[in-house]
Amino acid sequence: MKKTAVLVCPGRGTYNKSELGSIQRLHNDKAATLQQFDQARTALGLAKVSELDQQPHYSSRVHQQAENAAGLIFAAGVLDYQSIDVEKYDIVAITGNSMGWYTALCCAGSWQPKAAMQHVSHMARLTANAAGAQCIYPVVNAEWQPDAAKQQAVRAVLAKYPGELFPSIQFGGYAVLAGTEAAVHAAVQQLPKVDDRFPMILPGHAGFHSPLMQEAAQQALLDIPSQAFNRPQQPLIDGCGHIWQPFSTTAEALQRYTLDRQVQGHFDFSLALEVAMKEFAPDHVILLGPGSGLGGAVAQTLIRLNWQGIDSKQDFVQQQASNQPLVLSMAIPEQRALLLL
Repeated sequence: MKKTAVLVCPGRGTYNKSELGSIQRLHNDKAATLQQFDQARTALGLAKVSELDQQPHYSSRVHQQAENAAGLIFAAGVLDYQSIDVEKYDIVAITGNSMGWYTALCCAGSWQPKAAMQHVSHMARLTANAAGAQCIYPVVNAEWQPDAAKQQAVRAVLAKYPGELFPSIQFGGYAVLAGTEAAVHAAVQQLPKVDDRFPMILPGHAGFHSPLMQEAAQQALLDIPSQAFNRPQQPLIDGCGHIWQPFSTTAEALQRYTLDRQVQGHFDFSLALEVAMKEFAPDHVILLGPGSGLGGAVAQTLIRLNWQGIDSKQDFVQQQASNQPLVLSMAIPEQRALLLL
């Protein structure tokens, strides 16, 4: 009997030094799809995904460049999705964090791989050139439970800079803020320090998912027509917690959300996952690669929901150590083995 699963796609910043070569190593049986990705990149005058992945050394300047990072993360995610044994797992819904929405669109069939790579790379260019910055701050305690004092600190700093600082992404136990360079740097100075690491400015990030993206959104709507979108084959859950069902979705509405609301509005990944769990009650949550950056945010959301009695980081770790882990990550070899064709 098939297990049901919600599929979760990663956002920016998940192709790191440890992932170098992972596309070639894990997906050398998917040459046709990788060739489509490379053709799309070549048409845009960008480096091929295969060439970037097979560089002898990792370079932050090259691999974290917006268009390159987006292409690598998107490619790795889609190729991971193609690796899942659909005879064992029934994907009942698909969601993603931030840029992961584009990967979700492709996995659900709203975008085909080659065209999707073109759109993803183009959107990376548009948004990377926008103004502003992002910072990230934890709003949970050491056991990954909600921390009211940290949440209040975030609300207070947002209230101090109206029109300059905005909630950008709710990422499990982390609040990502976006705004002008001045406002983000001021927020970093004023939020209470946590673990000598946070608040932390995200390098190479503009004011994503905030009104600072308005110009990028307007251009995207002109560049990518509604005809580029198809109805999804599986339910999609967006950053507002809305479910896009296969038979009630229109191309025009999906284009408007993807290129406008999603680009310049708050992306609530935690809400998307909450809706996925409550509406679809999956047996598993499958995390696509590259990397394992989604794991903590997913666990923190499950803890907030007290899902299956998981009430703390320790509870989650114990559940994952069982013979039926709830969360299956494609980036963890022993969990990946459970998912493969």
